[in-house]
Amino acid sequence: MKISDMLKARRTVSFEFFPPKKEEGENVLYETIKELVDYKPDFVSVTYGAGGSTQEKTVEWTTHIKKVHDLTTMMHLTCVAADEESIDKITDAVDAIKVENLLALRGDYPTDMPAEQRNGKFRYAADLVGYLRRKHGDKYCLGVAGYPEMHPEAPSMDADIENLKRKLDVGGDFIITQLFFDNELYFRYMDRLEKAGITAPVVAGIMPIINIAQVVKFTQMCGATVPKFLVEKMDGKSEKNQFMTGVEYAVEQCRGLLASGVSGLHFYTLNKHGATEAVLDRIR
Repeated sequence: MKISDMLKARRTVSFEFFPPKKEEGENVLYETIKELVDYKPDFVSVTYGAGGSTQEKTVEWTTHIKKVHDLTTMMHLTCVAADEESIDKITDAVDAIKVENLLALRGDYPTDMPAEQRNGKFRYAADLVGYLRRKHGDKYCLGVAGYPEMHPEAPSMDADIENLKRKLDVGGDFIITQLFFDNELYFRYMDRLEKAGITAPVVAGIMPIINIAQVVKFTQMCGATVPKFLVEKMDGKSEKNQFMTGVEYAVEQCRGLLASGVSGLHFYTLNKHGATEAVLDRIR
């Protein structure tokens, strides 16, 4: 089923996974999916490494999740370092497993990619969305990314929202946000989208914090922020204390979003099930 059709009918709950690089990581993900499937997610997504570095694993895990667990699966697709031939190769693989939902992203540049090679045909996610829509019509439901705290490379929030609008204008169907930890940032973002004339459904990206040091490091790279009081409350505490505090905070965050009429909640699981389960048990 296309995610865009789901969003017209109901509020969604979904999970994101990433392809592990090692066998022990694969075992963890098998267990995570097995546990979370009981929560009957509306869809799940599988990430795509920088420059397509996990391409084969992404297709492999997308296939596994769809066939073994019969879940609606959205595969991430990035366009950095891509050309039409490589994009077509991926869509052929997607068609073979009958996946009709894609999250179209620019993606991160590979660290060893020279600057002069970064100006190909697919410089931005809007280029990828437009190409997929022109070539395939309405075959795919295309999700795009939104940034409540602004994309780290954007010159301003206005410019970032204009870029989001371009992605939607050329064929994007719905928006999934970067993770955020302050609902006020999301509410202000939604106000800006409304003023820009953007009416596409917006699914909120949620990550329950179970390790504050890890999350602070991660957010520094992606441009998101963790509230100072939450860092102070969790810093230096035991794993159990951090888990309980992070879950409680995520529960309140989700309740606030649900009360506001959010289109959906998309949990960035980091391939672990405990925190997401604990949050869903509290809010359902």
